[in-house]
This record gives sequence, structure tokens and C-alpha cells, in this order.
Amino acid sequence: MRRAVVATTGISALVITLLALKPHQLPALAGAGSPRTPAAGSAPRPSGGSTSGPATGTGTYTGDPVDTQYGTVQVAATLVGGKLTAVKVLQAPDANGRDQQIAGYALPRLTQEAIGAQSAHIDAVSGASYTSQGYTRSLQSALDRARA
Repeated sequence: MRRAVVATTGISALVITLLALKPHQLPALAGAGSPRTPAAGSAPRPSGGSTSGPATGTGTYTGDPVDTQYGTVQVAATLVGGKLTAVKVLQAPDANGRDQQIAGYALPRLTQEAIGAQSAHIDAVSGASYTSQGYTRSLQSALDRARA
């Protein structure tokens, strides 16, 4: 009888904990009208990095290639009047089908978040942590070039 009470209590606590978790939502989805503007009601996060101040350039800036455990990641950032308007992936891990699947899933989400945040300071995509890290490092180097 005691075992049943202890087991029921433990399972109940586990279920309550799981129900309390909230799913991750992409901030750019709220502003679906234009992928070039941050989500409604949210302010762009500062980009930080080694140099301070916002990117002021207009043009396309190529980021450094970043070697990850699964391959090289490199992006090019397009800025208009200091605003990040597009990110093009120049290199991504593609050695096998799994790498291609992960890149196909993660890179569009990373691009959407970066444009929404106007920064390289974005959340990593679950299951693509190495690719996410390479993407953000390459994007930050491109944004640093835009500031120079």
C-alpha cells in the first residue's frame, strides 16, 4: 500500500512539472507581415561583440568561415542603413544526409531569428548546436565588418 502511495505521488509530481514547461516560440513569427522587421512589441536586442554601437553599413558583408565538428559554416549578412535585412548561408555542413537534414531544418530558423533580433545573439536550434554556434560566430564577424 505504501509503495502505491509513493509511486502515485512521484508520478503526479512528474506530470505537474512537465505541464509547467512552456514551448519555445520564435519571436519573428509574431510579425509575419514582414520578415525584415522585429516581432511586434519587441525591441531589437543589442548585438554586442568586440566593438560597440550599431552596424551602420549598407551592403553585403561576408563572415569568417567557422569550422565545427561536422563541417564549416559561413554566412554573408546584407545590411541596409544599418538594419540586417538578409543572411545568406555560404557554407554549411553537408557531408552526409543527416548533416543536410539538420542544416535544412536549422539554418532557416537561425536566419529568421537573426533578422528578427537584428543581431547575432540568438538562441541555438535544438539538435543543431554545432551548426548554430558556427552560424552565430560567422554572422557576428560579418556584423563586425559592417561596423568597421
